[in-house]
Amino acid sequence: MNFLAVNLLTIGVLSQRKCGLSKCVTRYLVAMSAADLLVIILDLILRHIPIVYWKQFRFLYYIPVCNSHAVLLYAATDCSVWFTVTFTFDRFVAICCQKLKCKYCSEKTAAVALGTVTVLSSLKNIFWYFMLSDRYWLGNQPWFCFVTRDVQISRVWVTIEFLHHILTPGLPFVVILLLNALTVRHILVSSRARSRLRAHSTGETRRDAQMESRRKSIILLLVISANFILLWTALMVLSIWTRVWNLTSVSLSASPPRFLQELGFMLQLLSCCTNTAIYAVTQTQFREQLKNVLKYPFTQLLN
Repeated sequence: MNFLAVNLLTIGVLSQRKCGLSKCVTRYLVAMSAADLLVIILDLILRHIPIVYWKQFRFLYYIPVCNSHAVLLYAATDCSVWFTVTFTFDRFVAICCQKLKCKYCSEKTAAVALGTVTVLSSLKNIFWYFMLSDRYWLGNQPWFCFVTRDVQISRVWVTIEFLHHILTPGLPFVVILLLNALTVRHILVSSRARSRLRAHSTGETRRDAQMESRRKSIILLLVISANFILLWTALMVLSIWTRVWNLTSVSLSASPPRFLQELGFMLQLLSCCTNTAIYAVTQTQFREQLKNVLKYPFTQLLN
């Protein structure tokens, strides 16, 4: 439930627009937090809690909504991942493409990009409605709905599911790494040129505030890339491993270990609060606004 509170606080603080961030950046961060919040509700609260307390949630066996739940969950997960990609691309344009910055890095463009990602994510995940049954399985597996044996061994469904994992999160891995590599390269080249220019014009090598800011940007980009990839890799490997095991019907000893399943789900859910926190909490004004929000109930009581 701490994940829920983190994202609610982040949305509340950013929505006030008092953090010194541009309207474009604020819109991306709010959208990322909202998508992560939906994942937490649909995945942690509505999927994993019933699995842990399955005796108390036996009634779910008789509620035919699991495949609809799966469509909403995977669509929200795709939005969470691809919102991060669109934001990374926005920052790439802002830093590396000055000619496009004024046209692309705007609140209107952000709204169009986020809306397009939402629509495409919803359409992409409709196949889960037909692949999965409407009954809950209540098992801690990548599939949390009952799946018929025909679906498990179907090469058509296997191909569709593999494409799903390639698009989320396989392709985002590559795109984020590429964009961040280009951004870091641009920052390093610009920083070296600026250092040479300052040394030539002033003959001094004093600390440059702009170069310090660029160094912090490099660290931030590398942390975001590593965070996203590390937290998602375990679940992606688990899902593909489970699918191959079901398809090939190999020995039971080759099935994914239980601890790996638990680790994969835990890390993927953890990713739903870390990305926004890393981007937003690094902003001094965000921290100040967060302190004000947390102090507000107590100040009202004292007054």
